[in-house]
Amino acid sequence: MRFKLDENFGRRTQQLFRDAGHDVQTVAEENLRGIDDQRLHEVCQREARCLITLDLDFSDVTRFPPLQSHGLVVIRPPRNPTLPLLEQLIRQLLQAIDAQNLSPHRNLWMVEIGRIRIYQPSQ
Repeated sequence: MRFKLDENFGRRTQQLFRDAGHDVQTVAEENLRGIDDQRLHEVCQREARCLITLDLDFSDVTRFPPLQSHGLVVIRPPRNPTLPLLEQLIRQLLQAIDAQNLSPHRNLWMVEIGRIRIYQPSQ
């Protein structure tokens, strides 16, 4: 799958995706830090990439309709997350994608400790 990591994620997270065999780019490596949410969403659609973010704004399905996306994944850690906890949530996401053969394409996924909530809009 093709992913874009929002600016909250760095090279360590990018390497987790690469190790799992995915095509992944970061907002930072494309000099898109501080980009407006709407513009980032458009970039992801143009590049056919699923966005991985900590930004709850992307969970607003009226602003960012999942059916018009290649996938939106919002990582939801508890307050003040540590890097190991964020990496655990990313591994949980990758396991769901790879081991369970699931895809966030055209869906909104909310990844929390121990579960993934999937918003599947009606067609």
